[in-house]
Amino acid sequence: MIARAIHWLLHHRLALSVALLATSLVAAAPNAKKDSPLTYPAAHRGDVVDTYHGVKIADPYRWLEEPDAKPTRNWIDAQNKLTFGFLKKLPQRTAIKNRLTELWNYERFGMPLRRGGQYFFSRNDGLQNQSVLYTADSLDGEPRVLLDPNKLSKDGTVSLSRYRPSEDGRLLAYGLAQSGSDWQTWRIRDVVSGKDLADELKWIKFSGAAWTPDGKGLYYSRYAEPKNEEEFTGTNYFQKLYYHRLGDPQEKDSLIYERPDEKTWGFGSQVTEDGKFLVIHVWRGSEPKNQIFIKRLGDKDAPVTELITGFDAEYDLIGTDDDTFYFKTDLDAPRSRVIAIDLTKPERKHWQELIPQSDDVLQSVSYTGGKLFLDYLKNAHSQIKVYSTTGKFEREVKLPGLGSAGGFGGRKKDTETFYGYTGYTSPRTIYRYDIATGKSEVYRAPKVKYDPQQFETRQIFYKSKDGTRVSMFITHKKGLSLDGTNPTLLYGYGGFNISLTPHFSVSSTVWMELGGVLAIPNLRGGGEYGRDWHEGGMKANKQNVFDDFIAAAQWLIDNKYTSSKHLAIAGGSNGGLLVGACMTQRPELFAAAMPEVGVMDMLRYHKFTIGWAWVSEYGSADDAEQFKVLRAYSPLHNIKPDTHYPATMIITADHDDRVVPAHSFKFAAELQRAQAGDAPVLIRIETKAGHGAGKPTDKQIAVAADRWAFLVKVLGIEK
Repeated sequence: MIARAIHWLLHHRLALSVALLATSLVAAAPNAKKDSPLTYPAAHRGDVVDTYHGVKIADPYRWLEEPDAKPTRNWIDAQNKLTFGFLKKLPQRTAIKNRLTELWNYERFGMPLRRGGQYFFSRNDGLQNQSVLYTADSLDGEPRVLLDPNKLSKDGTVSLSRYRPSEDGRLLAYGLAQSGSDWQTWRIRDVVSGKDLADELKWIKFSGAAWTPDGKGLYYSRYAEPKNEEEFTGTNYFQKLYYHRLGDPQEKDSLIYERPDEKTWGFGSQVTEDGKFLVIHVWRGSEPKNQIFIKRLGDKDAPVTELITGFDAEYDLIGTDDDTFYFKTDLDAPRSRVIAIDLTKPERKHWQELIPQSDDVLQSVSYTGGKLFLDYLKNAHSQIKVYSTTGKFEREVKLPGLGSAGGFGGRKKDTETFYGYTGYTSPRTIYRYDIATGKSEVYRAPKVKYDPQQFETRQIFYKSKDGTRVSMFITHKKGLSLDGTNPTLLYGYGGFNISLTPHFSVSSTVWMELGGVLAIPNLRGGGEYGRDWHEGGMKANKQNVFDDFIAAAQWLIDNKYTSSKHLAIAGGSNGGLLVGACMTQRPELFAAAMPEVGVMDMLRYHKFTIGWAWVSEYGSADDAEQFKVLRAYSPLHNIKPDTHYPATMIITADHDDRVVPAHSFKFAAELQRAQAGDAPVLIRIETKAGHGAGKPTDKQIAVAADRWAFLVKVLGIEK
């Protein structure tokens, strides 16, 4: 579902006089602490005060919401000078970066996709900044380059965000993103010649492309062109669904559906495999509930029909057989089930349950080769089961271990499908699955220059503050001594119904080679245990997420994996909020914190780009009761002066247009001002980068090296 695929998070702005700020920055005294070896860049404190339901809240760093204003740019430059000056002096940084580069240099493949006799797949030779898209006539055929994003920019900051071949495999629609932005520009490429057509589609966000069966056009969704100064910060409302006929300029595209009375509605499009229907997935924000509208194709005057309305549950279209539509839904089933809807009698009383809810969470379902492939989460690891379209269980796909599997896509007549499998110590291997026999065989296996037998993963369960049982994966070198001295990284997310399942990471492997322990709990707010688990960590229940994370830290300490002086916490996006909240609530519990692209200002997050979409997850300060909840844990608003906070490295990007960097900027300025003692508070600000998607390989290696070098320093790792 689109709402889940978007790892949301953002903000708004209010400008002060640029001239006044420039003068104030020069005049302000350096932000130095008498006990700190660092002198932090000057950060003028303005006099902006907002009133929320009778409560006055100061916002002294409001000016940092203007990412391109001169005072902000000066502050960014000064902060990066301080941070990179600190990092360059760390003796192990070069060795760590070299080891990361060595491990990262392995061949990686994407999942093969077949259309019209052509196979499409991505490949990275190891250190290419962006993966290259290939095509081949057969699995064993000689692949040829179809699109190489590395040739589109000198620094690798243009990425291939999404692509979709036409049904006959002759054309490819593809989206490009620059510098990590959510904005995409789509083009059409002739697969045979490798040349682009004249078509160009702009101002696309949170949208794929759906080809018509004849390959003469496609459906997509877009927003209005933003004002120049609002491209990276302005709110995104009123998405519209269009049809583009090949050869026409974008301004001639046909408007298929819009809702001027519903500014928060967005539209995903899908054409059924038989070409009979356009299916419109109607979403609003990050809430995992949607509506389904349909339009019969072949009749240009056919209306858009509202098949499922009310935003009462999640409905993911699996596939169709003529007028029978199969959906995965959590309606009356918090762990999800499979139902069938007959369009000749679409009323709810006629809906048929094919596969009931089980004890495990149903993540996704695909309809391939005439079979339904159900992807379950069993205690946060994958379990794949195969059913008939009548709901009869046929077999389970045997997986190598307690890891994560995904894929199984294709068409109803396919005889094969592909899936990937990965775990904390297992790089992703691509398997070909024979649908008739149920046999899996390795299609592409990576060769990473390390010994996975040196490491082990175990899953434990612990109790949170209110007694809730929470699972956690712990990975480290074999033979670990439980003496309370192991450097440990506790990583979490806990939100938006997103599950943290086992996966291989070069960066994490290097951390464990340094002697580090990696601990990843499945916090409430995620999707690991169904809708109830998600709702148990959202809105008024958000404190449960922080309590779960703090309890995980305490379990690691109590069981002698580590101690407070050896424990670091990290998380990105909503996970950055998690880190910010926990380090301000329990600063003494952690030695280091690394919040990345986090949502730190919970009172204003909804005023920027797609931030309004997270109100269903967090609530809004515009509501009096929700304001109280948000104010109680908002990281920015809970920093206390003269407090000993953990050594902190905040990570963000200057043009993140999902979680705008003002969150991290303001949090850094306030934390530097409040910090007591000598633990450093740094902010690493990436340039020509966004929320994380499409980040070039060299930038990924660089930031990973800086993370571990920072922790080696502040945790006192000698190895």
